[in-house]
Amino acid sequence: MPREIAMFGILMPSLLIVFFASVLINIGVDWLCGHFGVYQYVWHRSLFRLCTLVCIFGALAFLLY
Repeated sequence: MPREIAMFGILMPSLLIVFFASVLINIGVDWLCGHFGVYQYVWHRSLFRLCTLVCIFGALAFLLY
């Protein structure tokens, strides 16, 4: 995968695209956790959301690099 992607004449790092994709996936995971009641068993909801975002981003970045 190239290190930089040209979009409309602007060079963007490819990890920025991966980060935006992981944010969208995290929104879906957050909705599913709220829908199925997973947050009843979580101590701190914001920390759980941050940790899932970091795990998703790390997994996507690891797969692409």
